[in-house]
Amino acid sequence: MTEIKLTSDELRLISLFSSVTSATARDCILDEKMDRVIFVVNKGQMGLAIGKGGATIKQLQEVIARKVELVEFSDNAVDFIRNMLNAEMVSEVRINERMDGSQQAIVTVDARKKGAVVGREGRNAEKARLLAKRYFNIASVLIVSPEQQVTNRVNMNG
Repeated sequence: MTEIKLTSDELRLISLFSSVTSATARDCILDEKMDRVIFVVNKGQMGLAIGKGGATIKQLQEVIARKVELVEFSDNAVDFIRNMLNAEMVSEVRINERMDGSQQAIVTVDARKKGAVVGREGRNAEKARLLAKRYFNIASVLIVSPEQQVTNRVNMNG
């Protein structure tokens, strides 16, 4: 795992997160491009961070005046990527080494659920790329459906 350096703004937001939610955030990313704040929450603290009926997270969003997204941490890259992309919708996560030595995560999802997994304007896919690189030095995250994999194999072999 790589060392993560936080800015004073990020540290301030983590402190605010803890005081509002009583959960522990181990990381905070200010994503200006998507106008959101992503908190990486310690394993098992997701419920505490969200609160009953989402009340705690809504309160935090009002205080920060930005969309807040949460990801439950895992020190296993496959589990962490599942957590980022809605584990129920992900069929499989494989991590491959590419020719240049970098790592790539291939996430297989049902074609009907691919839009929900990728997210509006690719929000979820972008979050997965950002965090996979930050924590596990995974250069890219590909989200595919089984039909695409068959097509890709045919193209590579043909």
